[in-house]
Amino acid sequence: MSEIAATTVHEAYAFACMKCGYGWEQSYEIEHHVDVHGHAFVVYTADGERVPSPLSTPTCTNCGGHVVRIMRAGRVAGVQELLRKQRAPRAAEVAAKDRAVSTAAAPARHWRLSDLLHPFHRR
Repeated sequence: MSEIAATTVHEAYAFACMKCGYGWEQSYEIEHHVDVHGHAFVVYTADGERVPSPLSTPTCTNCGGHVVRIMRAGRVAGVQELLRKQRAPRAAEVAAKDRAVSTAAAPARHWRLSDLLHPFHRR
């Protein structure tokens, strides 16, 4: 069957799995064709390989789930950046608290292994 390639467009989508929470983005080349009978059809390619339409049967690349939310490109990266910014100050705050607690709770005496094993020593 002969076909005529009409146009190729580039689009990207963001995906979020509602089962496992995994998020990812993928860009596609979408080729719009018309067959010899005048029927239009579309071919999706991602990373140079033909793939099914991500809009009709999205599948999570992490868990294989099919309950996937599709969003405009940049949404996953934006959320990941926001989460990273929120975690960085919290991580520093937790680390500072851990240092303060461990310093305050540390005994004045430095224990040696022999001190710890002393109760088990039989003469």
